[in-house]
Amino acid sequence: MDTWRLINLKIMKKYIYSALVLTALFSTNQADAQTANAIPGWHPYGNKDAKHGWTADKGVIHLDPKLRDGHGVDLVSDKEYENFELTLEWKIAPKGNSGVILFVHEDPKYNQTYNTGLEMQVLDNEGHPDGKITKHRAGDLYDLVKSTSEPVKPVGEWNKVKVVSKNGKLEFTLNGVKTVSTTLWDENFKTLVAGSKFAGWEGFAAYKKGKIALQDHGDEVWYKNISIKEL
Repeated sequence: MDTWRLINLKIMKKYIYSALVLTALFSTNQADAQTANAIPGWHPYGNKDAKHGWTADKGVIHLDPKLRDGHGVDLVSDKEYENFELTLEWKIAPKGNSGVILFVHEDPKYNQTYNTGLEMQVLDNEGHPDGKITKHRAGDLYDLVKSTSEPVKPVGEWNKVKVVSKNGKLEFTLNGVKTVSTTLWDENFKTLVAGSKFAGWEGFAAYKKGKIALQDHGDEVWYKNISIKEL
């Protein structure tokens, strides 16, 4: 082999090696990004590979809408629950809206968690337009049952929540005060649904066991100290 061809061969091998190294680094960075975007025990509703705005750091789950691509996606628990006690703390940004959604049935025919699930409203009551709507305020069973009290803290402060579901009985407690107590799936509950925005929705409140979701409503929100105990 002449000297010129030998030099060209060495140069070609060098470029191929460099390309392989760059490909490997790119793949590793992608994998690291996916791992960093993963939150143990939770996943984006309907698409585990979706680029979402949820992150977890030092026990706090934070939604930053600027981090996601396109439309928002709710974060949903990997497990389903029927009888359970859920405790957590939430903090909402000014003019923000979110929610804790229960009994979510994850199925491709339902585009959103609220197609099937019941929501405990998370809201800046004074800054968001929903605060002017009955049954849409913080601590309400969204659009179904109004809170008996409003112990919500000012925007930017942490609120403590306890949700208990046992044999069809559902109770919400906000900052130590019981706000909602109702019986699911009985005739009175069917009447509540019939008089709500969910009337006629196939699948809404139809499942007695389901996943728990944290809602991406397009606003910054924080959740921490999440505990789910099966009863």
